[in-house]
Amino acid sequence: MIKDLTIAVVGVGARAPIAEHAVAEGARLVAAVDPDDRAAERAARWFGDIPVHRDVPALLRACPDLDAAIVTSPDHTHAEVSERLLSAGVAVYLEKPLATTIEDADRVLAAAHASGARLYVGHNMRHMHVVRLMREIIARGDIGEVTSIWCRHFVGHGGDFYFKDWHAERAKTTSLLLQKGAHDIDVVHWLAGGVTREVVAMGDLTVYGRVDSRRDNSDRTMRDWFSLDNWPPLAQTDLNRDIDVEDLSMVLMRLDNGVLASYQQCHYTPDYWRNYTVIGTEGRIENFGDGAGGEVRVWTKRTGYLPGGDRSYPITGDDGGHGDADALTMAEFLRFVRDGVPTDTDPVSAREAIAAGFAATRSLRTGSTPQRVPPVAPEVAAYFAAHQPARPLLDH
Repeated sequence: MIKDLTIAVVGVGARAPIAEHAVAEGARLVAAVDPDDRAAERAARWFGDIPVHRDVPALLRACPDLDAAIVTSPDHTHAEVSERLLSAGVAVYLEKPLATTIEDADRVLAAAHASGARLYVGHNMRHMHVVRLMREIIARGDIGEVTSIWCRHFVGHGGDFYFKDWHAERAKTTSLLLQKGAHDIDVVHWLAGGVTREVVAMGDLTVYGRVDSRRDNSDRTMRDWFSLDNWPPLAQTDLNRDIDVEDLSMVLMRLDNGVLASYQQCHYTPDYWRNYTVIGTEGRIENFGDGAGGEVRVWTKRTGYLPGGDRSYPITGDDGGHGDADALTMAEFLRFVRDGVPTDTDPVSAREAIAAGFAATRSLRTGSTPQRVPPVAPEVAAYFAAHQPARPLLDH
């Protein structure tokens, strides 16, 4: 248990309750930050009697010895909020995505580099059992050298999760190919052992732009309107007043190690899960389901149609989506803040996922023109490699 750390949560929205995992680990939640007048009621409901400040400067004045902050504010605020906290020497858990532009992502990394404060980006999927299981199979050499990865993301809850608030606006997300795709692009990079350097993409607003029922939902959060009964997609109600992000998108990626990858995302499928196919020189793996009850199947012999694979491995944990991974990610962050232990996530990898998503968005909005993905500055990469080393795979 970690009992010597004081923490605050910045942004009392739908993802703010992940701070409860920090409290469960023994950290002490002392304050929250949110400019919304209704935030105090949500904070009291979720966290009990803690002060709620309107901005980060007020938090820092009230809590000059604050150890860490959990940033779950809207995506377009991530860079400014994190830069202020890091510059003040406060360790930051930053909910993914790191930022909504490459420039802002690099600003956050530069602030951590300059101050020496610890930065951790919450790419919780690196702690999901389905991802770790596939990574272990690859590391054992069961399918040989990885040459290609395909990911299909069926975002069945997309209408409720992303089209009823600020997520639906380019000005606040850039795109859902970046915002939502950052998860899977990071996983593709982690499984492939490389990062994207070339992309070409296409996408469109194919369904939700046709829904006329619109509302300003700033008086609510996603937990208030989510329901499986909100179906079919064209019958959705109370969508965000402004919608200019794509609800269907896909990108092709060439990684720096030669691996070719693809990512496809649809926000109005009836089911909600993600499917990875990893192809190597000696076989392939594919997951069926991404939580408890699913399995990863492996093909390593030449055959015809063999739906069960040559062998399969059960997926355990993550009964409620990535809830178990949230807890594991937060525990890792707290250990990193207190003891500087190696981590499974790192800021440079988070930036590379953002950079690929940003370049892909530029491609799909310019007639699918190919785009180069710029690398992070070498001195910044070297700093994080030295100060936030990755855990060896054999330690997992």
